[in-house]
Amino acid sequence: MAVPQAFPLGPLHEPAGVLMEPQLCPQSLAEGFLKEELQLNAELSQLQFSEPVPFGEVSVVRDWLGIGGTVLTPPQEHPKRPVLGLECPQSEVSGARFWGFFRNLCGQPEVFFRHCFVHNLCPLLFLAPSGRNLTPAELPAKQREQLLGLCDAALCRQVQLLGVRLVVGVGRLAEHRARRALAGLMPEVQVEGLLHPSPRSPQANRGWEALAKERLNELGLLPLVTK
Repeated sequence: MAVPQAFPLGPLHEPAGVLMEPQLCPQSLAEGFLKEELQLNAELSQLQFSEPVPFGEVSVVRDWLGIGGTVLTPPQEHPKRPVLGLECPQSEVSGARFWGFFRNLCGQPEVFFRHCFVHNLCPLLFLAPSGRNLTPAELPAKQREQLLGLCDAALCRQVQLLGVRLVVGVGRLAEHRARRALAGLMPEVQVEGLLHPSPRSPQANRGWEALAKERLNELGLLPLVTK
């Protein structure tokens, strides 16, 4: 999430959040952002992992964000987790909670993206033979550090490209990696944390939306995402 320098630096967010002061025109920023995302995906594809698959909450992507198009299948698909793209009938709880919260708060996506953006620290999905989702924390230590090292570098490049001042890590891993990746940019870049909306979290299951709203208010970001 990003917040322009014109607004006071306050308490917030991550998926990863930020205060930014862009130096380039919007088109150049967008092109640079996309270039960095593609570079990260190219670097990650060279690692010795099973084929990664992106994930998200289809209904929000299609009906609120207004994103459409064909999602191609990877060369290797997990037999228990076929890639159906926007035709996927299943809901992704974390994505539904996160984007559902901001949809209710912002009303229209333009309100959210006026001051904020979301950067996926690790844009990969890892699956066990059973089809169960594996988090980066569950990967072997050597592979995890190799993977997250590339992700850290990409985050740092994006923050510098967009002139970000405030980053909010969604979940402890994202916050920890953001602090580590951006240590050389502090205190100019502030890093904060937000509870992950994962259904694996008992605390999130007791009412993530209320906790998220309280945290945004603490960080002084609530006015920037309120319709």
